Amino acid sequence: MPQGIVVILRSSLAFLSLLIMTRAMGKKLIAHLSFLEYAAGITIGSIAASMSVDLSVETMPSLIGLLTWSLWVIVMGLVTRYSRPLRRIIDGEPTVVIQNGRILKENLRRLNYHVDDLRMQLRQMAVFCLSDAEFALLEPNGSLSVLKKSQLLPLTPADMQIPTDYKGLPVELVVEGRTVDRNLKKVRLTRQWLEKQISGRGHRLEDVYYAELDTNGNLYVDLYESRGRS
Repeated sequence: MPQGIVVILRSSLAFLSLLIMTRAMGKKLIAHLSFLEYAAGITIGSIAASMSVDLSVETMPSLIGLLTWSLWVIVMGLVTRYSRPLRRIIDGEPTVVIQNGRILKENLRRLNYHVDDLRMQLRQMAVFCLSDAEFALLEPNGSLSVLKKSQLLPLTPADMQIPTDYKGLPVELVVEGRTVDRNLKKVRLTRQWLEKQISGRGHRLEDVYYAELDTNGNLYVDLYESRGRS
C-alpha cells in the first residue's frame, strides 16, 4: 500500500481515537488543567502524532499507549473528585501571595513566583495597583484569584437594597436561519407565534439569522441581510 494512503489511514485512526478519548475524559478548559493533566495531554498528543506519521511505529502498541494514558487521566480525575486529601497531593492547594494588602515574600520564593508575574496577573484581573488588592491566591492551575479592598468593590443593587427581577438564560428560537422547534416546545410556543412576532416587525421568518427569547418575554432578532437588530 502507498505510504501516503497508510499515513492518511493511521492519521484518521489517531484522530478518531483522540476524539473518543477526549470525550471520555470530559470537558475542561486548558486554563483549568492541573500540571499533571497538561503533561498527560501533551503525551497523548505526542503518541497520536507519532502513530500518524512514524511508519516504523506499530499501530496497535500506539493505540494501547493512548488508551493507557487516557484511562490514567480518567482514574486520576475520579480519585481527585472523591478524595480531597489525594486531590491536595496531586493537584496542590491555593497559595496566598497577598494577605491584608501585604505581599507574602516567603510564599513567592517557595513557588518560584516573581513580583513581575504577580503584577502581570493582577493587571489581567483589572488590578493595576498592588495597593488595591486585599487578598490574592495563586491557584493550583497557575491562575490568580484576587479580592479587592472593600472600598474599591463596585456597588451592587443588593448593597443599596434595590429589588431586581429574575434573569435566567435566554432560549434560542432561530439559529443560523433554522428554527429550533424543540426550544419552542420547551417554552410552550409555536412556529406560528414566532412568525407572527417577526411579521409584526416587518420581516419574514426566512429573513431571520438568529432569534432568542429572554426570561422577561423579550424577543431578540438578528437578520440575514443587514444583520439589523430588532
